[in-house]
Amino acid sequence: MHPDERVTIIGAGVTGLTTAVVLAEAGHSVRVVADEIPGGTSLAAGAMWGPYLVEPKAMVDAWSQRSLEVFCDLASDAATGVRVSSGIEATRHYEAAPAWARALPGFEPVGADKLPDGFRSGYRFSVPLIDMPTYLRYLLERAGTAGVVVDDQHVSTLTSLTDADVIVNCSGMGAAVLADDTDLRPIRGQHVIVANPGLTEFFSEDTGMSSDLLCIYPQGEVIVLGGTAIDGSSDTTSDPVAADRILQRCIAVEPRLASAPVIEHRIGLRPTRSQVRVEAEQMTGTMVIHNYGHGGAGVTLSWGCAEQVQQLLGSSASG
Repeated sequence: MHPDERVTIIGAGVTGLTTAVVLAEAGHSVRVVADEIPGGTSLAAGAMWGPYLVEPKAMVDAWSQRSLEVFCDLASDAATGVRVSSGIEATRHYEAAPAWARALPGFEPVGADKLPDGFRSGYRFSVPLIDMPTYLRYLLERAGTAGVVVDDQHVSTLTSLTDADVIVNCSGMGAAVLADDTDLRPIRGQHVIVANPGLTEFFSEDTGMSSDLLCIYPQGEVIVLGGTAIDGSSDTTSDPVAADRILQRCIAVEPRLASAPVIEHRIGLRPTRSQVRVEAEQMTGTMVIHNYGHGGAGVTLSWGCAEQVQQLLGSSASG
């Protein structure tokens, strides 16, 4: 595309802001428009790097590995909110570790004798943990330094952005309307944030397709406890019953959490579809690049998908 052409990104969650950073630092003129700055679903994320029930596998593997490289680099700067942490993922039955986990630093199997009661197998590894409020502030600041303009603006239709030469649709659940995507559905997530009683390592349970998740993610002075995955629910109000169940599941694994004061509840809607959508299409003379449908892996895929958008822009220019 021509250097003078204007790119408008819809959405200020981790996907939109990362895409804005990548494009602006590559020399594009970028504006971000969104209802929420930063996006509420991204603020509610845990967040730990790890491919999470998303397809297509080949692309997800490539996108997530690229993001892993970037997060490991960012972990050298505490101001980003990213750090590499050691911890355990476990199951209540025997299950082999996925390939992505086996490739991580420090990977080693953990026997049932070293796991909390009720767990039969697990493995330890080191992986980036991302404190989302801090990280999203970092992305906003980095985007601003690169010249990105961020506007609080509701976008009802893609055709309403008449001043954009290229539109990048990072609207998450908003794409159900903006892209008329009937494949897109919400999966409601809830986390409980408590004061950290001194934990430094994460713990997560591989619960498969269950709607009840279990994760303990230390983020400095707080810990993110999770969680839920209510398929099809778009309710973003706090559920005290679900919150109590989250607390009880986590306390059973880590008793020190029993006395940890609750600070807040975070709720978000994971924008989920059969496959992550990163592709370009022409719409009434305007190039539209879609980048949404990441489910619970928005953070994990963010840098890889953003660079895929950059490649698509380059392809449109050469084509």
